[in-house]
Parts: sequence; C-alpha cells; structure tokens
Amino acid sequence: MKIWSKIHLRDRNKNVELISKSLTNYLYGFGPILDITRKYKISPSDRKMIDQYTINRLSGILMLYLTKDYDRINDIVNKYNIPDTIMEEVFPEIEGYIEK
Repeated sequence: MKIWSKIHLRDRNKNVELISKSLTNYLYGFGPILDITRKYKISPSDRKMIDQYTINRLSGILMLYLTKDYDRINDIVNKYNIPDTIMEEVFPEIEGYIEK
C-alpha cells in the first residue's frame, strides 16, 4: 500500500541547492510577486519563508529527476494538478543567452 509522505534528505547536493535557489529567484525574484509583496505588505521574513518553501520543493523534484524516480514525480503531478478552470493555457517562458 502506498502512503503519501514527505521526507527530508540528509544528503545535500550542492548543485541541486544552487539550481533550486536560482530557479526560485528566477520564478519569484521579479515580476508579479514584487507587486503582491508590496500590495499585501508581506514582511521580509514571510517572503523568506515562501522562498525557502519553494527552494525545498524544487530541490526535492530535482533530486527525484536526477535519480530517475519518474513514478514519484508522476504522483506529485497527479496530486497537485491544477484544474483548467483555474489556469486555462500554459505558455512556456524561457530566458537566457542564445547563439546567433
């Protein structure tokens, strides 16, 4: 029987940490989150808590990906899938340098 549980890994992977922190900054560093932070007067400590939560979740997904544990990734996707009534279309957004 499968039981849904959260685990914390003791083995730290510095590359995963770096990528998770960078992705969190990429996702939340700029854009609407700044407006939301100001509008609702979110304190720096609350913002840090949100960022830490995101870093921890991203690093977990990255660790699953690196270990090729696609079943657990699929479980996460199925559990946290957002209904189409909330988000209608996804437009992938990519940033970075390209060769010209």
